[in-house]
Amino acid sequence: MDKVDRMLIRFLEGDGRLSFAELGERAGLSKAACWKRVQALEAQGVIKGYRAELDAAALGLTTLAFVQVSVAFDKHEAFERAVAAHPSVLACHATVGATDYLLQVIMPDMAALDDFLRQSLWRLPGVERFSTTLAMRAIKDGGRLTSEPAQ
Repeated sequence: MDKVDRMLIRFLEGDGRLSFAELGERAGLSKAACWKRVQALEAQGVIKGYRAELDAAALGLTTLAFVQVSVAFDKHEAFERAVAAHPSVLACHATVGATDYLLQVIMPDMAALDDFLRQSLWRLPGVERFSTTLAMRAIKDGGRLTSEPAQ
C-alpha cells in the first residue's frame, strides 16, 4: 500500500458513499484509476465492506452493556459460534486476564438485558460465569483506523 492507497482509505472511512469521481478528485486521480485502486484494496481485504452508521437510540436500543464471560476450557469453539450468531451481541473479543471474552451487547432496555443475561447468555455453551458493566454514555465511539495521530 502506498501513500495514495492510504489517502483513499482515509477518505472512504470518513464517507463510504463517495463516488469514484469525487474520491479520485480528492486524491488527484482519474475516476478509472481510482476505481482500479479501490478494487485492488477490496481484493486485498483492506476494505472489507461498506455500511450505514445507525443511531442505536433512534432504533430504540438504549441499553449498552459490556459483559465479561468465562467459558469452560473445552467449550470455546461452541461458545464463539453461538455468540457470533446472536443478534444482540455487537462485538465479542477473546481476552487475556480474569475472563475469556468481552462482549458488547445492546438492548432496548434493562428488562431486555436482564432477559438476555438470564435466558440467553447463561445457556450458551460452556458459560461458567459472567460480569456485566453498563455504559452510561459514550465518550468516544466508532473511532477511525486511519485517523492522523495526535500532535
